[in-house]
Amino acid sequence: MPTSELPRALFAMHPVHLPELFPPRLMTRLTALARIDPALVVRDFGDPAVAGMLAETEVLITGWGCPRIDEAVLVAAPRLRAVLHAAGSVRDLIAPEVWDRGVAVSNAVQANALPVAEFALAAILLSGKDAFGLRERFRAEHVYPPSADHAAVGNLGRRVGIIGASRVGRRLFELLRPFDFAVTLYDPCVDAVEAAALGVELVPLDELMRTSDIVSLHAPDIPETYRMLDRRRLSLMPDGSVLVNTSRGALVDPDALTDELVRGRIGAVLDVTEPEPLPADSPLYRLPNVFLTPHIAGSLGNELERLGRTVVDELALLGAGAPLAHAVRQADMVTSA
Repeated sequence: MPTSELPRALFAMHPVHLPELFPPRLMTRLTALARIDPALVVRDFGDPAVAGMLAETEVLITGWGCPRIDEAVLVAAPRLRAVLHAAGSVRDLIAPEVWDRGVAVSNAVQANALPVAEFALAAILLSGKDAFGLRERFRAEHVYPPSADHAAVGNLGRRVGIIGASRVGRRLFELLRPFDFAVTLYDPCVDAVEAAALGVELVPLDELMRTSDIVSLHAPDIPETYRMLDRRRLSLMPDGSVLVNTSRGALVDPDALTDELVRGRIGAVLDVTEPEPLPADSPLYRLPNVFLTPHIAGSLGNELERLGRTVVDELALLGAGAPLAHAVRQADMVTSA
């Protein structure tokens, strides 16, 4: 395609993310698919210096730090036909007017789901071996515990409950298949037929909480899931079970969770919390039954290139007149993060 026929595109995100998402080899491919300044990144759509560029822009390539795309942006960008988001949720990015005008929207949620699922798998496997607890004991005592202390340790037949058949949850199902786990699922949007196709047993949430050795949370952060794991449901977890949260802290009652963890009745692997980060005096930083990480399960470091690659692939489809592979619909906002 002649260069003059390529769509005119514009980056809109925090500039620090541009080289992480689009390293040189990927930027070369991107600039062959669109007329775009690889050194120009917009952070403020209201900047008068941006007005002329927006007037010609057909594709916005967005990422973390992009300002909201609303009616004012649409007025300034009358030729805009696609927003390709090199990150996850577009809930706070896309105003209703964008959908109303028929602008195509795509995101990299699927690409970002992979490292989160990998992190959750690692947390599940290590929790089943009590690796976090035994590490703390080993650090304190400097001796191997007697084999009798390992009677409840191991991943053979371990019951793993997954809350949410999201993209992360579905990828996690695939990663769990080679192991000897009994996997259950709670998701009100999934029926028994679909659960069977996913290879998992569909159960009510209370049953999942009551019967799982490890609970891994992958539901979206929407009003219906706010505090879904409240004090009553957390109390259903068996003694010695573990909660893994790589979703959002808002899905769990933080006071109830802290109380359970301080008691030492259950353990937790928490990549997300509420608030985030926790205050410096939170006991969760110091509890031996809590493995706390600073929101690292999602794409990080060299994994960010996978998000950029998703956008470049979408740009190629757009240029070819083909449907976007990761299109987002306004209706998806009801049940997606």
